Amino acid sequence: MSASFNYKHLYYFWVVAKEGGISRAAEKLDMAVQTVSAQVRELERSLGYALLKPAGRGLVLTEAGQAALQQADLIFQLGEDLPTKVRDAVSAPTVRLSVGICDSLPKLVVHRLLLPVIAEPHLRLLCHEGGLDDLLGDLALHRLDVVLADRPAPANPNIKLYSHALGSSTMAWYGTAAMVAAAGEDFPRCLADVPLLLPMAHSPVRDRLDLWFEQRAVRPRIVGEFADSALLKTFGASGMGVFPAAEWAHDDLLAHYAVQRLGPCEGVTEHFFAIGTEKKVQHPLVQRLLQPAM
Repeated sequence: MSASFNYKHLYYFWVVAKEGGISRAAEKLDMAVQTVSAQVRELERSLGYALLKPAGRGLVLTEAGQAALQQADLIFQLGEDLPTKVRDAVSAPTVRLSVGICDSLPKLVVHRLLLPVIAEPHLRLLCHEGGLDDLLGDLALHRLDVVLADRPAPANPNIKLYSHALGSSTMAWYGTAAMVAAAGEDFPRCLADVPLLLPMAHSPVRDRLDLWFEQRAVRPRIVGEFADSALLKTFGASGMGVFPAAEWAHDDLLAHYAVQRLGPCEGVTEHFFAIGTEKKVQHPLVQRLLQPAM
Protein backbone atom coordinates (compact mmCIF):
# COMPACT_ATOMS: atom_id res chain seq x y z
CA MET A 1 0.00 0.00 0.00
CA SER A 2 1.37 3.42 -0.94
CA ALA A 3 2.23 6.09 1.58
CA SER A 4 -0.56 8.25 0.16
CA PHE A 5 -3.23 5.83 1.38
CA ASN A 6 -5.80 7.69 3.50
CA TYR A 7 -8.30 6.06 5.85
CA LYS A 8 -10.76 8.89 5.30
CA HIS A 9 -10.83 7.98 1.61
CA LEU A 10 -11.48 4.37 2.61
CA TYR A 11 -14.33 5.44 4.87
CA TYR A 12 -16.03 7.41 2.10
CA PHE A 13 -15.71 4.41 -0.24
CA TRP A 14 -17.14 2.17 2.50
CA VAL A 15 -20.21 4.37 2.91
CA VAL A 16 -20.69 4.52 -0.88
CA ALA A 17 -20.58 0.71 -1.06
CA LYS A 18 -22.99 0.30 1.85
CA GLU A 19 -25.44 2.91 0.59
CA GLY A 20 -25.33 1.59 -2.98
CA GLY A 21 -24.30 4.82 -4.69
CA ILE A 22 -22.47 8.11 -4.38
CA SER A 23 -25.61 10.30 -4.13
CA ARG A 24 -27.04 8.32 -1.23
CA ALA A 25 -23.65 8.23 0.46
CA ALA A 26 -23.27 11.99 0.09
CA GLU A 27 -26.69 12.44 1.70
CA LYS A 28 -25.72 10.10 4.54
CA LEU A 29 -22.43 11.93 5.08
CA ASP A 30 -24.00 15.38 4.58
CA MET A 31 -21.38 16.17 1.95
CA ALA A 32 -21.40 17.27 -1.68
CA VAL A 33 -21.60 14.50 -4.28
CA GLN A 34 -18.52 15.87 -6.00
CA THR A 35 -16.52 15.72 -2.75
CA VAL A 36 -17.42 12.09 -2.06
CA SER A 37 -16.68 11.12 -5.67
CA ALA A 38 -13.28 12.82 -5.51
CA GLN A 39 -12.39 11.01 -2.28
CA VAL A 40 -13.22 7.63 -3.82
CA ARG A 41 -11.14 8.44 -6.89
CA GLU A 42 -8.20 9.31 -4.61
CA LEU A 43 -8.53 5.91 -2.94
CA GLU A 44 -8.57 4.17 -6.32
CA ARG A 45 -5.50 6.12 -7.36
CA SER A 46 -3.59 5.17 -4.22
CA LEU A 47 -4.55 1.49 -4.54
CA GLY A 48 -3.99 1.35 -8.29
CA TYR A 49 -7.35 -0.34 -9.06
CA ALA A 50 -10.89 0.71 -9.93
CA LEU A 51 -13.25 -0.11 -7.07
CA LEU A 52 -16.56 0.87 -8.67
CA LYS A 53 -17.98 0.51 -12.15
CA PRO A 54 -21.18 1.76 -13.81
CA ALA A 55 -24.19 -0.57 -13.94
CA GLY A 56 -27.33 0.90 -15.47
CA ARG A 57 -27.99 4.16 -13.64
CA GLY A 58 -25.95 3.15 -10.62
CA LEU A 59 -22.61 1.73 -9.55
CA VAL A 60 -21.50 -1.75 -8.49
CA LEU A 61 -18.32 -3.02 -6.94
CA THR A 62 -15.53 -4.41 -9.07
CA GLU A 63 -13.67 -7.49 -7.82
CA ALA A 64 -11.10 -5.15 -6.31
CA GLY A 65 -13.92 -3.18 -4.73
CA GLN A 66 -15.40 -6.30 -3.15
CA ALA A 67 -12.02 -7.16 -1.63
CA ALA A 68 -11.61 -3.59 -0.37
CA LEU A 69 -15.11 -3.65 1.14
CA GLN A 70 -14.38 -6.83 3.09
CA GLN A 71 -11.29 -5.28 4.63
CA ALA A 72 -13.08 -1.99 5.29
CA ASP A 73 -15.82 -3.89 7.16
CA LEU A 74 -13.21 -5.34 9.50
CA ILE A 75 -11.36 -2.04 9.94
CA PHE A 76 -14.40 0.06 10.76
CA GLN A 77 -16.01 -2.58 12.94
CA LEU A 78 -12.86 -2.40 15.08
CA GLY A 79 -13.11 1.39 15.01
CA GLU A 80 -16.76 1.32 16.11
CA ASP A 81 -15.83 -0.97 19.00
CA LEU A 82 -12.90 1.19 20.19
CA PRO A 83 -14.79 3.78 22.32
CA THR A 84 -16.78 1.04 24.02
CA LYS A 85 -13.65 -1.00 24.74
CA VAL A 86 -11.88 2.01 26.24
CA ARG A 87 -14.89 3.04 28.32
CA ASP A 88 -15.46 -0.48 29.61
CA ALA A 89 -11.81 -0.74 30.59
CA VAL A 90 -12.11 2.16 33.05
CA SER A 91 -15.71 1.82 34.25
CA ALA A 92 -18.10 -0.72 35.67
CA PRO A 93 -18.71 -3.65 33.34
CA THR A 94 -21.58 -3.12 30.92
CA VAL A 95 -23.06 -5.17 28.12
CA ARG A 96 -24.10 -2.83 25.32
CA LEU A 97 -26.84 -3.75 22.83
CA SER A 98 -27.84 -1.24 20.16
CA VAL A 99 -31.20 -2.13 18.62
CA GLY A 100 -32.92 -0.54 15.63
CA ILE A 101 -36.72 -0.69 15.83
CA CYS A 102 -38.77 -0.31 12.66
CA ASP A 103 -41.42 2.37 13.29
CA SER A 104 -44.21 0.12 12.00
CA LEU A 105 -43.41 -2.64 14.51
CA PRO A 106 -45.85 -2.71 17.47
CA LYS A 107 -44.02 -1.32 20.51
CA LEU A 108 -45.73 -3.70 22.93
CA VAL A 109 -44.45 -6.54 20.77
CA VAL A 110 -40.93 -5.03 20.83
CA HIS A 111 -40.88 -5.31 24.61
CA ARG A 112 -41.89 -8.96 24.39
CA LEU A 113 -39.26 -9.68 21.74
CA LEU A 114 -36.55 -8.16 23.94
CA LEU A 115 -37.55 -10.05 27.09
CA PRO A 116 -34.78 -12.68 26.63
CA VAL A 117 -32.11 -9.99 27.03
CA ILE A 118 -33.45 -7.20 29.26
CA ALA A 119 -32.72 -9.13 32.46
CA GLU A 120 -29.00 -9.25 31.57
CA PRO A 121 -26.95 -7.78 34.45
CA HIS A 122 -25.20 -4.49 33.57
CA LEU A 123 -27.14 -4.25 30.30
CA ARG A 124 -27.02 -0.94 28.48
CA LEU A 125 -29.83 -1.07 25.92
CA LEU A 126 -29.84 1.56 23.17
CA CYS A 127 -33.04 1.69 21.11
CA HIS A 128 -33.22 3.63 17.85
CA GLU A 129 -36.53 3.97 16.02
CA GLY A 130 -36.92 4.82 12.34
CA GLY A 131 -37.78 3.67 8.84
CA LEU A 132 -36.45 0.27 7.79
CA ASP A 133 -34.18 1.61 5.02
CA ASP A 134 -32.47 4.08 7.36
CA LEU A 135 -32.05 1.45 10.07
CA LEU A 136 -30.52 -1.03 7.63
CA GLY A 137 -28.09 1.68 6.51
CA ASP A 138 -27.00 2.18 10.13
CA LEU A 139 -26.79 -1.59 10.58
CA ALA A 140 -24.48 -1.86 7.57
CA LEU A 141 -22.30 0.88 9.06
CA HIS A 142 -22.15 -1.11 12.34
CA ARG A 143 -23.98 1.56 14.29
CA LEU A 144 -26.58 -1.06 15.28
CA ASP A 145 -26.20 -4.64 16.47
CA VAL A 146 -29.61 -5.81 15.20
CA VAL A 147 -32.80 -4.43 13.66
CA LEU A 148 -36.28 -5.57 14.70
CA ALA A 149 -38.85 -5.30 11.92
CA ASP A 150 -42.21 -6.53 10.66
CA ARG A 151 -40.71 -7.68 7.35
CA PRO A 152 -37.49 -9.40 6.21
CA ALA A 153 -34.65 -7.33 4.82
CA PRO A 154 -34.90 -6.62 1.09
CA ALA A 155 -32.25 -8.09 -1.17
CA ASN A 156 -29.19 -5.87 -1.57
CA PRO A 157 -26.13 -7.02 -3.52
CA ASN A 158 -23.85 -4.66 -1.59
CA ILE A 159 -24.87 -5.65 1.96
CA LYS A 160 -25.01 -9.18 3.34
CA LEU A 161 -27.92 -9.42 5.75
CA TYR A 162 -29.84 -12.22 7.42
CA SER A 163 -33.51 -12.10 8.42
CA HIS A 164 -34.41 -14.42 11.28
CA ALA A 165 -38.09 -15.04 12.04
CA LEU A 166 -38.84 -14.33 15.70
CA GLY A 167 -42.51 -15.22 15.64
CA SER A 168 -45.89 -14.13 14.41
CA SER A 169 -49.25 -13.08 15.77
CA THR A 170 -52.83 -13.12 14.62
CA MET A 171 -54.56 -9.73 14.37
CA ALA A 172 -57.79 -8.46 15.90
CA TRP A 173 -59.82 -5.25 15.92
CA TYR A 174 -59.82 -3.02 19.01
CA GLY A 175 -61.50 0.19 20.08
CA THR A 176 -62.78 2.14 23.04
CA ALA A 177 -65.90 0.88 24.82
CA ALA A 178 -67.94 3.54 23.02
CA MET A 179 -66.57 2.52 19.63
CA VAL A 180 -67.20 -1.17 20.26
CA ALA A 181 -70.77 -0.39 21.34
CA ALA A 182 -71.33 1.79 18.24
CA ALA A 183 -70.10 -1.02 15.99
CA GLY A 184 -72.81 -3.39 17.17
CA GLU A 185 -72.81 -7.14 16.78
CA ASP A 186 -72.86 -7.60 12.99
CA PHE A 187 -69.12 -8.28 12.74
CA PRO A 188 -67.25 -7.83 10.42
CA ARG A 189 -69.85 -5.90 8.36
CA CYS A 190 -70.05 -3.35 11.16
CA LEU A 191 -66.52 -2.21 10.29
CA ALA A 192 -68.04 -0.34 7.33
CA ASP A 193 -70.11 1.75 9.78
CA VAL A 194 -67.39 2.93 12.16
CA PRO A 195 -64.27 5.06 11.55
CA LEU A 196 -61.10 3.00 11.10
CA LEU A 197 -57.43 3.68 11.77
CA LEU A 198 -54.99 1.64 9.68
CA PRO A 199 -51.26 1.26 9.11
CA MET A 200 -49.88 3.30 6.22
CA ALA A 201 -50.57 2.06 2.71
CA HIS A 202 -48.11 -0.49 1.27
CA SER A 203 -46.87 -1.63 4.66
CA PRO A 204 -46.77 -5.45 4.89
CA VAL A 205 -49.73 -5.80 7.23
CA ARG A 206 -51.75 -3.10 5.41
CA ASP A 207 -51.65 -5.08 2.18
CA ARG A 208 -53.05 -8.09 4.04
CA LEU A 209 -55.74 -5.97 5.69
CA ASP A 210 -56.83 -4.52 2.35
CA LEU A 211 -57.20 -8.04 0.98
CA TRP A 212 -59.17 -9.04 4.11
CA PHE A 213 -61.65 -6.20 3.50
CA GLU A 214 -61.96 -7.12 -0.17
CA GLN A 215 -62.67 -10.79 0.58
CA ARG A 216 -65.47 -9.83 2.98
CA ALA A 217 -66.94 -7.11 0.76
CA VAL A 218 -66.39 -4.50 3.47
CA ARG A 219 -65.75 -0.92 2.37
CA PRO A 220 -63.79 0.62 5.24
CA ARG A 221 -64.26 4.24 6.29
CA ILE A 222 -60.63 5.16 6.91
CA VAL A 223 -60.11 8.32 8.97
CA GLY A 224 -56.41 7.92 9.77
CA GLU A 225 -53.29 6.17 8.49
CA PHE A 226 -50.10 5.86 10.53
CA ALA A 227 -46.52 4.76 9.89
CA ASP A 228 -45.89 4.54 13.64
CA SER A 229 -47.82 1.76 15.37
CA ALA A 230 -47.75 3.48 18.77
CA LEU A 231 -49.38 6.60 17.32
CA LEU A 232 -52.07 4.46 15.71
CA LYS A 233 -52.94 2.91 19.09
CA THR A 234 -52.77 6.26 20.88
CA PHE A 235 -55.32 7.81 18.51
CA GLY A 236 -57.41 4.65 18.69
CA ALA A 237 -57.41 4.82 22.49
CA SER A 238 -58.58 8.44 22.26
CA GLY A 239 -61.72 7.28 20.45
CA MET A 240 -60.84 8.39 16.92
CA GLY A 241 -61.55 4.97 15.43
CA VAL A 242 -61.32 1.19 15.57
CA PHE A 243 -57.86 -0.19 14.81
CA PRO A 244 -56.09 -3.53 14.18
CA ALA A 245 -53.43 -4.85 16.54
CA ALA A 246 -51.40 -7.99 17.15
CA GLU A 247 -53.14 -10.31 19.61
CA TRP A 248 -49.71 -11.34 20.89
CA ALA A 249 -49.84 -8.21 23.06
CA HIS A 250 -53.56 -8.46 23.92
CA ASP A 251 -53.20 -8.21 27.72
CA ASP A 252 -50.72 -5.33 27.55
CA LEU A 253 -52.89 -3.57 24.97
CA LEU A 254 -55.95 -3.65 27.23
CA ALA A 255 -53.92 -2.58 30.24
CA HIS A 256 -52.02 0.29 28.60
CA TYR A 257 -54.68 1.67 26.24
CA ALA A 258 -57.96 0.81 28.03
CA VAL A 259 -59.56 -0.56 24.85
CA GLN A 260 -61.72 -3.59 24.11
CA ARG A 261 -61.47 -6.35 21.52
CA LEU A 262 -64.18 -6.02 18.88
CA GLY A 263 -63.47 -9.16 16.84
CA PRO A 264 -60.84 -11.27 15.08
CA CYS A 265 -59.09 -10.39 11.84
CA GLU A 266 -59.03 -13.98 10.69
CA GLY A 267 -56.32 -14.92 8.22
CA VAL A 268 -54.24 -11.78 8.80
CA THR A 269 -50.96 -12.43 10.58
CA GLU A 270 -48.23 -10.01 11.58
CA HIS A 271 -44.68 -11.35 11.37
CA PHE A 272 -41.62 -10.27 13.36
CA PHE A 273 -37.97 -10.48 12.29
CA ALA A 274 -34.51 -9.80 13.64
CA ILE A 275 -32.17 -8.51 10.92
CA GLY A 276 -28.40 -8.48 11.28
CA THR A 277 -25.21 -8.48 9.28
CA GLU A 278 -23.52 -11.77 8.50
CA LYS A 279 -20.31 -11.96 10.47
CA LYS A 280 -18.27 -14.69 12.12
CA VAL A 281 -18.52 -13.37 15.69
CA GLN A 282 -22.06 -12.42 16.63
CA HIS A 283 -23.12 -10.32 19.59
CA PRO A 284 -23.94 -12.76 22.44
CA LEU A 285 -27.18 -10.94 23.27
CA VAL A 286 -28.27 -11.11 19.65
CA GLN A 287 -27.71 -14.86 19.80
CA ARG A 288 -29.88 -14.99 22.92
CA LEU A 289 -32.53 -12.87 21.20
CA LEU A 290 -32.70 -15.37 18.33
CA GLN A 291 -32.58 -18.49 20.49
CA PRO A 292 -36.29 -18.72 21.42
CA ALA A 293 -37.24 -18.79 17.74
CA MET A 294 -34.66 -21.44 16.76
